Amino acid sequence: MPENKKTRKVNNNSIHMQPQAVDIEKMVLGALMVDKDAFSIVSEILHPETFYEPRSQKIYKAIQTLSLNEDPVDIMTVVEELKREGTLDDIGGAGYILELSERVASSAHIEYHAKILAQKYLARQLISFASVIETKAFDETVDVDELMQEAEGSLFELSQKNMRQDYTQIDPVVKQAVEILQKAAANKGGLTGIPTGYAKLDDYTSGWQRSDLVIIAGRPAMGKTSFALSLAKNIAVDYDTPIAFFSLEMNNVQLVNRLISNVCEIEGKKILNGQLDDEEWKRLDKNVRKLQAAPIYIDDTPGMSIFELRTKARRLVREKGVQVIMIDYLQLMNASGARFGSRQEEVSTISRSLKGLAKELDIPVLALSQLNRTVEGREGPDGKRPQLSDLRESGAIEQDADMVLFVHRPEYYRIFTDEKGNDLHGKAQIIIAKHRKGGTGDVLLNFRGEFTRFENPTDSDKSPIGGGEIIGSKINGDDLGPSPYIGDIPDNGPLPF
Repeated sequence: MPENKKTRKVNNNSIHMQPQAVDIEKMVLGALMVDKDAFSIVSEILHPETFYEPRSQKIYKAIQTLSLNEDPVDIMTVVEELKREGTLDDIGGAGYILELSERVASSAHIEYHAKILAQKYLARQLISFASVIETKAFDETVDVDELMQEAEGSLFELSQKNMRQDYTQIDPVVKQAVEILQKAAANKGGLTGIPTGYAKLDDYTSGWQRSDLVIIAGRPAMGKTSFALSLAKNIAVDYDTPIAFFSLEMNNVQLVNRLISNVCEIEGKKILNGQLDDEEWKRLDKNVRKLQAAPIYIDDTPGMSIFELRTKARRLVREKGVQVIMIDYLQLMNASGARFGSRQEEVSTISRSLKGLAKELDIPVLALSQLNRTVEGREGPDGKRPQLSDLRESGAIEQDADMVLFVHRPEYYRIFTDEKGNDLHGKAQIIIAKHRKGGTGDVLLNFRGEFTRFENPTDSDKSPIGGGEIIGSKINGDDLGPSPYIGDIPDNGPLPF
């Protein structure tokens, strides 16, 4: 009879025992009862369920209870605690406890042994996880897409529970900080991170810093994606620094079309309809090669989960040397199929995970975010200025971020001059609303909507300070006052992007 494709043959010779180390479990329990300091060494590594044998679980639970209550842990107290819990007979009586304590003379290697038990437990969890997914995969009534989401969420939750960061003595950290300081001193621009390409923004940030989560937010039509692409172009084309761009909103061709418009200075509508004149074709042929050689890695997977992002990011850092990750945009991600009581809770998990990813990979993560509609209902020039409270769906974004930037174009709201009478036509304010490592304030840039590009003000802008003008700043809450920007920039008219 031919084998049914819905079933599998099981070779009894291939059945394996569950990962376990019962003898080591006994040694660890014995060590915990002969050394009063042993529990503090393994308390973060071991939990009752870490042990394979049920009676070992009960004994460890009794030891854990005694320690948390700051009671002494020895043979007699453990026996009494097991009596109180009604489990002494289940584990073999007081004689078994005495036997365990006689197995070891010290706890010299208890941490090493505890890590072995933790690894065995994790292996059992993975086996159980795989078994559940396998069983459901054979069930034709289960939706495969939903199963994928469930599997992804469960595996992500499993990895989060088993992540453990060891402490570090301060000495090597001080040395690392001094080395960074020395490099900054040797650098003419004082940059310690990856250059943004905007001089005045770099003055505030000293470049994008390792392990930072940077949120770039704005209302629709403010140009936050154009700003992100301009940053990506500066980083990869001008500074030859590898960057990964995860686009959850636009496909890769749309994204590259914007980059071509940015780099080649060709209007976006002409990129779409192909109506280029001879000069533009020449400019395309000359400049597009810069883009082709740039270390930009684009992923346009829609509805990407945070778990999938982490997996891809790790591979890009390892294989391509990526030094910056950019995500467009945060609210389009999902938290690996896990179940949440509200969207706010899910966004909070995504935000926290992005910060964790930045720390894990030790590179800056820049994530775009939407703002809620509150700003549209506020009146007056200052009312249209975005605030941290406008961040959409979760206050956790503000909490987790090391830096929050707002992209704001007053001219969109028909505001063409600031309070000092300076011309704001074709201008964009990059508002640094939160900065854990430095000051907050505004940086004024030129916005070329037809090229989806943000630029440093040039000499032709009559700016007293080149490279982006600071128009107001605060450090530690002290207002440094405005720096007047004087320019005569014509209105670019309707902006196609």
